Amino acid sequence: MSDFTINAAIQLLPIDTEQKRWDVVDKAISLIQQSGLKYKVCPFETVVEGKSADVFALIDGIKNIALQNSNEILINIKIHAANRDVYFEEKLEKY
Repeated sequence: MSDFTINAAIQLLPIDTEQKRWDVVDKAISLIQQSGLKYKVCPFETVVEGKSADVFALIDGIKNIALQNSNEILINIKIHAANRDVYFEEKLEKY
């Protein structure tokens, strides 16, 4: 199977005090920014675009950094994949 470009919406929910929660989310967003993948930070989740292996490695990295800074987390992930490359633009072009 080829390593197609996919999109993933990632929502990290640390289960800690309110202040620490945002610190953990900030660390995850920093990791996303450093990944080199195309991304968009949104109010409820951050959407990333890249080769599937890179996106899944990023998700694992987010899990690891979050658990280094939080005792418990929830990660909600939505993935758009196909037997071809999938890009943000195709979902947004009509807007």
